[in-house]
Amino acid sequence: MKRHFDSRWMLIFSMIMFGTLGPFVRLIALPSGALALCRALLAAAMIGLFLFLKKEKLSLSTIKKELPLLLLSGAAMGFNWILLFEAYKYTTVSVATLTYYFAPVLVTLACPLLFKEKMGAKQWICFGMSTLGILLITGIGPLSAGSNHFLGILFGLGAACLYATVILLNKFIKTVGGLQRTFLQFLAAILVLLPYVGFSGGVPLGALNRAGWVCLLIVGLLHTGVTYCLYFTSLKDLSGQKAAILSYIDPLVAVLLSVTLLGEPLSLPQIIGGLLILGFTLWNEINPSKK
Repeated sequence: MKRHFDSRWMLIFSMIMFGTLGPFVRLIALPSGALALCRALLAAAMIGLFLFLKKEKLSLSTIKKELPLLLLSGAAMGFNWILLFEAYKYTTVSVATLTYYFAPVLVTLACPLLFKEKMGAKQWICFGMSTLGILLITGIGPLSAGSNHFLGILFGLGAACLYATVILLNKFIKTVGGLQRTFLQFLAAILVLLPYVGFSGGVPLGALNRAGWVCLLIVGLLHTGVTYCLYFTSLKDLSGQKAAILSYIDPLVAVLLSVTLLGEPLSLPQIIGGLLILGFTLWNEINPSKK
């Protein structure tokens, strides 16, 4: 019971940290590609140290078998971060986060095509209502008149598509699990982002002030390295349904900080749209027949 209690609080802390990502990213004066690369480098170093201290060895033969999937998922993860960081720049943190949470809906839609899973009436209702939520966030409210806002939503949806790609690719990776998989995906993201960042202007670390350096270290080490370690450790002792419910702390914290701390506007239709996305996505993930 105590282990389950500890795992629950580790997951809650992880979700709170994920929800506070946006304001920190706003304070880092780096291009999105450079920031994604720095995040991957710092997180890989942190998780690599964690695996070393736990004496978890990586099987080269296993990695070799699933190397293409690890490289592809790592590339999708890296560019997913880039698009999410761009979404933070062009629209509010709350709208970017709620748009990003369309990813589970995309996974539900793709599973029948990839895994021959049937979509029942419940899944179609969830897809339809979540799509309505996106339309409410996009097309109604004081922010809808701005082209930057709409561009930010497009970046958020692009990030959601790439995050859904990471989720789907992980379903094909059978022999490398949990934190080791994420560590290898971070390494793959670094390999892919290095040439991209090199050709797009490099990493102008000289542009960072003291606050920017502090926020960069927090995003790389705390938001990503430490939080991913806690996240995957907690999942071992929690049911999928409980983890799904607690994961909604992330967007709720992001919206709360966006409105209260950053003073960003959120209209009533956008609030309704966010509730539709989160509510019907959560309903889709909960199976009442399972205890």
